[in-house]
Amino acid sequence: MADSSLLADASIRLETALKYVNISEDAIERLQYPKASVTVSIPLRLDDGSLKIFRGYRVRYDDTRGPGKGGVRYHPNVSLDEVESLAFWMTFKCALMNLPYGGAKGGITLNPKALSKHELERLSRGYISAIADFIGTDVDILAPDMYTNATVMGWMMDQYSIIQRRITPGVVTGKPISMGGSQGRETATSVGAFQVINTLLPKFDQSPERTTVAVQGFGNVGAMLAQLLSQVGYRVVAVSDSQGGIYAPQGLDIPSIRRYKMSSRSLQAVYCESSVCNIVEHEVISNAELLNLKVDVLIPAALEKQITVENADQIQAKYIFEVANGPITSDADSILEKQGIRVFPDILVNAGGVTVSYFEWVQNRSGLYWTSEEVNQSLKERMTVETEKTWSIAQEFGVSMRTAAYIHALNRLGEAMDAKGTRDYFQSSQ
Repeated sequence: MADSSLLADASIRLETALKYVNISEDAIERLQYPKASVTVSIPLRLDDGSLKIFRGYRVRYDDTRGPGKGGVRYHPNVSLDEVESLAFWMTFKCALMNLPYGGAKGGITLNPKALSKHELERLSRGYISAIADFIGTDVDILAPDMYTNATVMGWMMDQYSIIQRRITPGVVTGKPISMGGSQGRETATSVGAFQVINTLLPKFDQSPERTTVAVQGFGNVGAMLAQLLSQVGYRVVAVSDSQGGIYAPQGLDIPSIRRYKMSSRSLQAVYCESSVCNIVEHEVISNAELLNLKVDVLIPAALEKQITVENADQIQAKYIFEVANGPITSDADSILEKQGIRVFPDILVNAGGVTVSYFEWVQNRSGLYWTSEEVNQSLKERMTVETEKTWSIAQEFGVSMRTAAYIHALNRLGEAMDAKGTRDYFQSSQ
């Protein structure tokens, strides 16, 4: 495996799953390194007239099962190592969900909050101009990720179309509806995670009314998931964002908190009636303290590497559903397992986003667009089917759900790679 800390950590999960699959040495060798990566410099003329250079990345880890697929993130910590790791996870996520895609990822190293909207648009278009030869509807398809949204995706699709001199909606998913986006795409990751939780918790006799939940990361995905859970009776007792968190053992009114945050950009435990919001009794906590709460369900929905060997023994939740990418390091996995904590992996739990991205790509290529009801029903069916298959594999081999997810994905990847011929095939008599 390549010398990159995040990617090496991610690959440990692959090595564990390899013990339970029967795929060729050729396939294993091909999965050791990303297929292609590009690093670009993007010059940006700032609003004050000065020039600044930003570093951008795009990695296509594997495209055996179809074109690369993966988001573009804007964050100060974006690096080639991180993008490679995320593309690796996307490879297995797409195979796990049986999507005709390989894994890819991209990003720009920046603080998006430090740029104006005009600067962000110019930077987004500059990124596409720099990587235009590396992407395409049948080559590598972009999507929103951290600090990118439908508007940014619209800029990117438009810029690529300008370069190609034709309308190319299929090169980007997560676009505005008016530009060929899909109904249900903005909530897809949350809805998909909700379906996974609802499929798995009943297997442990864990009903919503008797289940407490803490959500780290009250952004678009975490906030929507918290609301979906609270609507069906789960007691969400803690949420947090980048500034810190709030905790109320009696439960939080998530819709009120979401409305308050959208209007004030701050996180407060409030209860709202119409436009009047009153602060309710709560405790202010840090993100680290939220992770250590004694709750039934912990949902890391922020950044990677939140639960590590340093704090894993302090986790008190019974079940962890990884909505963020890579929130638990591989060395923390074994500690959590020894404590009897069940972890449900990111490549399954947060796969709703890429699944509806696939639906959007299909709609763009066919010119036929689905209703939100059709999208959500198709999403529910696929998330439920693949969750049940992963659960069955975990029971069959007596392994964790993470290992089972990689086994499931590896079997599909290995079959596709071996279809092109293996050492045994070429060495056999003609």
